Amino acid sequence: MRVVLDRIERLGNALPDPVVIFLWLIAALIVASAIAASLGVAAVHPLTGERIAAESLLSEANVRRLLVEMPQTFVRFPPLGLVVVVMLGAAVAERSGLLATLVGRAVSAAPRAWLTPATFLIALLSHHASDAAYVVLIPLAAIVYREAGRHPLLGMAVAYAGISGAFAGNLLPGQFDALMLGITQSAAQLLEPTRGLNPLGNWWFTAALGGLLFCVAWPVAERWVAPRLAAVVVDGEALEVIGVDSVPTVPSEAQRRGLRRAGVAALLVIAVFAALVLWPGYTPLLDPDSEGYARKAPFYSALIAGFLLLFLACGWVYGRAVGSITGHRDVVRMMVDGLRDIAPYLVIAFAASHFIAMFAWSNLGPILAIHGANWLRGLALSPVAMLVPLLLVSSVFDLLIGSASAKWSAMAPVVVPMLMLLGISPEMTTAAYRVGDSIFNIVTPVAANFVLVLVYCQRWVRGFGVGSLISMMLPFSAAFGIAGLLLVALWAGLGLPVGPGAPAIHLPAVP
Repeated sequence: MRVVLDRIERLGNALPDPVVIFLWLIAALIVASAIAASLGVAAVHPLTGERIAAESLLSEANVRRLLVEMPQTFVRFPPLGLVVVVMLGAAVAERSGLLATLVGRAVSAAPRAWLTPATFLIALLSHHASDAAYVVLIPLAAIVYREAGRHPLLGMAVAYAGISGAFAGNLLPGQFDALMLGITQSAAQLLEPTRGLNPLGNWWFTAALGGLLFCVAWPVAERWVAPRLAAVVVDGEALEVIGVDSVPTVPSEAQRRGLRRAGVAALLVIAVFAALVLWPGYTPLLDPDSEGYARKAPFYSALIAGFLLLFLACGWVYGRAVGSITGHRDVVRMMVDGLRDIAPYLVIAFAASHFIAMFAWSNLGPILAIHGANWLRGLALSPVAMLVPLLLVSSVFDLLIGSASAKWSAMAPVVVPMLMLLGISPEMTTAAYRVGDSIFNIVTPVAANFVLVLVYCQRWVRGFGVGSLISMMLPFSAAFGIAGLLLVALWAGLGLPVGPGAPAIHLPAVP
């Protein structure tokens, strides 16, 4: 097993940056489109009866479109606006110290008898803290476990499993949900151009998955991981990592005051959005001309702005209380720093947006989806049997490519329309992909924070290597994979709604 993992590590490290991978995909797409167009490849749309023919991306019209519409192609990429808007607020909440204090206080307040489930639960809730969860929660968990007389690496393992291994199990929706479903929406519109998706369209499933993984993680940690760590000698000095010394396990009076004010600010933002839906005679976030989910669609779309205001308001008042923010210039600086941090994502988004757009121009997406759906339909497989391969493929890719959104940007244009034609909703397809994408996060060295966690472990146990970390986290990875696979099968088999207004079964639009 270790030899196999070492080979995967070498292969993963040899892969180029995701931007270059997308450039390769674009080059391959151009060649494929030219060949398909010359061969007259086509398909008949099952909903409209329209004949869809492959178009060469080297045609005069498509070359002109690529060069003339390049700025519009980039800015119209649906996840781009979602991420930038939310990050403006999240940067203030993170850099003011609010997110770090919330995580630190939650860990320190956990009852010792319930240390493992409490740590895992906090890790689940800290998904929206981004890198702050890795920098603060994981080393703090080691300290708290050590003070409780338990192995510090067990605390790290539980926290790491909750943050990264259970990343698909969001108890509360956030910007990553909006990002993934934004990519899915672009793919779904290859088949149904007017199709819109709710940013909360995976909430019911991800919340249930989070609860299931919570139940799985506790026995895995205590029965498999803890006994293995019993033989690992703690010989390091007290943990000293960036972030821990700035977040004491007992918050100062200023931090407590800041948390109280942030709580009030959060309630005010929630109250404003509730009023925009419930205020008699004034409901701008409801569509008066629609019923059911469509009536609430403006509210769900406005949640992106809601996250911005929530993070911004809470981070601002907290920063004023603790002194990290002295005026509006500090807030603006934090926003600028936050956008600077997502600069690598912007570069990836530029390449991904053009790949998806060019895929649509070539018509290869719908053609592959229609022929693939016809082939699968001929096999008479159940929805469960069609989702399982998607989950397994995404988990294999996770061993080699760290970015979930980059992989989904490449896969979604093919698998989303194809499964829509077979009766599986885009939201259910996204949920299955997300389960597979998170299984191996904690055992692959190509993951962005794997090396960071390894360094944390080496502060406590000298000589703790890559293989040691993989073997420590592998029980969580295997258990989470089995649990996630079973939940996807059960969810799709029963046809349960994946989120608000998001059924698991896709009903084709009436032409």
